[in-house]
Amino acid sequence: MKPADLPALNIADLQSLLRRREVSPREALEALRVRVAAIEPQIDAYLSLDTEDALKQAETADVRLPLGGVPIAIKDVISVAGQPCTCASRILRNYIAPYDATVITKLKAAGAIPFGKTNMDEFAMGSSTENSSVKLTRNPWDRTRVPGGSSGGSAAAVAADLAFGALGTDTGGSIRQPAALTGVVGLKPTYGRVSRFGLVAFASSLDQAGPLTKSVRDAALIMNAIAGPDPCDSTCFDRAAPDYTAALGKEIRGMRLGVPKEYMLEGIDPQVKSAVDAAVRQFESLGAEIVDVSLPHTDDAIAVYYIIATAEASANLARFDGVRYGYRAADAKSMLDHYGRTRAEGFGAEVKRRIILGTYVLSSGYYDAYYLRAQKVRELIRQDFAQAFAKVDALISPTSPVPAFRIGERTSDPLQMYLADIFTNAGNLAGICGLSLPCGFAQIGDAKLPIGLQLVGPALDEERILQLAYAYEQSTEWHKHRPPSLLGAATESVAA
Repeated sequence: MKPADLPALNIADLQSLLRRREVSPREALEALRVRVAAIEPQIDAYLSLDTEDALKQAETADVRLPLGGVPIAIKDVISVAGQPCTCASRILRNYIAPYDATVITKLKAAGAIPFGKTNMDEFAMGSSTENSSVKLTRNPWDRTRVPGGSSGGSAAAVAADLAFGALGTDTGGSIRQPAALTGVVGLKPTYGRVSRFGLVAFASSLDQAGPLTKSVRDAALIMNAIAGPDPCDSTCFDRAAPDYTAALGKEIRGMRLGVPKEYMLEGIDPQVKSAVDAAVRQFESLGAEIVDVSLPHTDDAIAVYYIIATAEASANLARFDGVRYGYRAADAKSMLDHYGRTRAEGFGAEVKRRIILGTYVLSSGYYDAYYLRAQKVRELIRQDFAQAFAKVDALISPTSPVPAFRIGERTSDPLQMYLADIFTNAGNLAGICGLSLPCGFAQIGDAKLPIGLQLVGPALDEERILQLAYAYEQSTEWHKHRPPSLLGAATESVAA
């Protein structure tokens, strides 16, 4: 295989070459570096690269390990010792992480090589990666459009073959929605299945780290590495994770899939609805039984999410004061002036909006009316899912109501931006697992844009949704498509 062809491989295929000694970890990493040099200026998926350290790790990589010698991109909200962890915010622009997050420790133990830190919406607050204070990441399928968010850099890197796989985080859809918009696989694990230690907190009861990959099997391989208990995170389940690859390839005949009637709303792009309807029929052809179900409190999920998430954000982001680390305003006249100016200059507009909203709903006189009531409705949303899962094994829906939208299209209307996560944030509120995978394309003008299918399972049932996703993936061709505008660019660079 030519070096220029290596970055197009998924993790499982790269592993096969590495273990047969047909390719060395250093050769794989060098091929990826060349690809990044050629394509990254078109996409801007990365905030930083640590190629020198990655090459050192590649020299001693043990390819017999589960992810031995495989480079992995990391969302810049996850700490990697010695690398920047800026959260795409000015307030952390020069911050270097002093330790590894647990997911990084586990990836390294599995033999993976953290390759670079990817762009994101500032502090993971956004659905398009337009809120980054550093740069604008573009969708590899159409560079006039967004890659989704907040893990847009990780999703774009995987879609553009700038990474073999990546880690993202999902607070209200931030893995699944960009996966859908860029045509890759994105898995949000059950809350507590993957440690949050070393993940810079946005909303502590909602955040969860997970994989973005080119295939379902790759997502299972990364989950095998990162899932499981962690004494550093008291919210982690104290039980070992299963082998997530074990059920891949098993029949799904007889499984019951629920289609929530509330998710097939007016306003869904007709091409998205058509693709999801076709996916439902495909599952039927594979032997699954399709069942209509109801999630009655779906309409409340967006409001509940933006009360709870912003309330937790206002508390979590109070630590960024310019005293101990991060950006510090110059020539402050008093401590109050220091705090006010540091945060005003350090935080972007969307982060400020959410801090203000969260502080408001927690303030005296409004706590009961907003935050406490939202927590009660959150429990109703959780009960909706529990009742649905008493009847079905998993739920099936669109991931995003629309394909990738144009850069700047929604920045002036925060509500429209928030609605981008209408099918995903309820899963975070309920603490359950969800996965997005490609199920078709929308043709909008000259642009061919991916469509994502969402599978949602009960808590700790990642095995089943991976099994379902794998069955669908292997029976269709959608995962084999690559962004046409980028094909051949790396080859040309190598030849030059």
